[in-house]
Parts: sequence; C-alpha cells; structure tokens
Amino acid sequence: MSAITVGSAVGRRGEKVSGFIEIPRGYDPETRIPVTVITGAHPGPTLALTAGIHGSEPSPIIALQRVRAEIDPQVMRGTLIIVHIANLPSFALRTIYRGPWDQKNLNRVFPGRADGTASDRIAHAITTQVIDQCDFLVDMHSGDGNESLRPYSYWFKLGIDSAVDERAKMLALAFGLDHIVVDGNRPTDRHASIFCSNTAHVRGKPAITTEAGSVGIPTESAIALNVQGALGVMRHLNMIPGHRALLERPYWIDPFEVMTSPETGTWQPTVEADETVLAGALVGRITDYFGDVIAEVKSPMDGLVLYVVVSPAMSKGEPICMIGRARREN
Repeated sequence: MSAITVGSAVGRRGEKVSGFIEIPRGYDPETRIPVTVITGAHPGPTLALTAGIHGSEPSPIIALQRVRAEIDPQVMRGTLIIVHIANLPSFALRTIYRGPWDQKNLNRVFPGRADGTASDRIAHAITTQVIDQCDFLVDMHSGDGNESLRPYSYWFKLGIDSAVDERAKMLALAFGLDHIVVDGNRPTDRHASIFCSNTAHVRGKPAITTEAGSVGIPTESAIALNVQGALGVMRHLNMIPGHRALLERPYWIDPFEVMTSPETGTWQPTVEADETVLAGALVGRITDYFGDVIAEVKSPMDGLVLYVVVSPAMSKGEPICMIGRARREN
C-alpha cells in the first residue's frame, strides 16, 4: 500500500494526518481546502469523502469532523481521504450555491481548470489530488441555507460501465438513506463532467451524492445520518470492523424533475419537503415585489417533494423544487 499525499497531508501507515490543499491566487484571491488523510495499518481501498462543496450545507461538514475523530487507523484497512470543506470561501462568507468571488456553482464546473477562477481552481485541485487518487467517492451534501430537504441520495446509472454502476448502487445502499434517486442523465464526457461525484464515476470510480440535512442547520439528527452513512460505506468496503449492512427495500426515485422559477420575484411555496403531490397540484407562486401574482408553478407528475426552496428571494431560472416518483421493489 503506497502512501498518499493530499496537499500538505502526507499519509503515513497507521496514522491520521491533516493539512491543506493550497489554491494559489489567480483572477481572485488564494484559498485552501482542509483535508485529512487516514492511512490504515492494513492494505485496502482508498475512499474519498467530500463535504462543503456548497458552503452553507453544514451537516456533512460537522459529520466528517466526527468521523475523523472516531476512526482508529490501527484497525483500519486502506486509506480514507476526507475533504472537510471543499468550498472554504463560500463557507466563510456564508454564501448559498455560488462562490462569493466568481459567482460560480462549484458543483457545476468539474473537472475544473488550474488557470480559471476560484471555483475552477478548487475543482481542479479536488479532481487531481483527491478523485484521481481514490477508488470510491461519496460527495456529501445537505439542504443549502434556502432549501428544506428530506434525506435522499443519488445513484448514477450512466451505462458507461455496468460494473461501476452496480458498485455505486451498493454504496448508496450501504450509506443507508432510504430514498435513492436513479440518475441516468449525468454527463459522460470526463472533460466536462460538471459534478464532483460524476467526475469520479466517469473515471471508473464508483461514486454517489448524498443529501441529509435541511435549511443550512446542522441538527444532531442530520449529523448522525451523515456519520452513520460514512461509517456504513467504510464497513461495506471492509475498511473498518463492524456489521456490514445494505439497506433493504429502499424507495427508488425515477423519474424526477428539478423545477426552476419562471420569473424573478418573491417565491411563496405551497408544499413542504416529504409531501406527496399530484400532477398539476400547485407547488407555489411567484409574486412581483408588490405582492401581485405573476406566475404559478404546478407539479409535473404525481410524486414526492424531495426538496423545496423556502426563502422568498427568487430569480428566473433558479431551482425551486424537486419532485420525483417513488417506487418500492418487492
């Protein structure tokens, strides 16, 4: 088992080491990414756990601090790479969705560019130093500061390599969130992979995205879901001792649709996360800044509300709600 170096964190067998990936100054200021490398005393796979791609999604950030404290490298197999806060500028300046300097969504610019803006440079560093060195990846999210969300995960069924797709499915079942979105429409071009987890998946490294936590509040229950999920994946990969369990009879979400705002104005939702709606049901209204209704948004299908934006500020084209059809296999 060769030692892995991520930024200033140099992996040493049987130890946990923390440090930073330094992102040099470019069009905008320099930044850094706090990381931990835990190298087990025994050989095994390399798993990457990433949090803070969106800075106002704190539940996974706190959860991975607890995972770092809990893991004993002396009994661990393989290597664990923890990206504690991928988007430190967004976290520090409390921005939703986008980086504060370039107004880019970090989870829309992968694999990034070394000579781009801050988000591009962060994505490039994560791609080259984390994704290129791991065998599996879990990109952990929660409801951003404006999103009410029920827990779920994304399974990428891209069809590039059925074995990679199947191993990713097992990761989702091991993480344990009982609603799993089946997403077969992610980009397959490794040079324009867009999303963090998708960047790993198209490179032959099974990956999932998880969503556990709501409206930017790290509740104990949401933190626990993330900790349990991360440890469940590690047990599944035989990296740590303990009972290996796969979720039985989850709800598979397929099809699904992310609805976007038809107008700019004030958003007033009429549904809540985890609510079941019928096709054509009112999801919410957009008013102008005087309170007059300028648009109504209705559900495109019978389905479950996975998340809904609950803050009033809304611009045309921004996401407002995600609805999917849930089925449970016998």
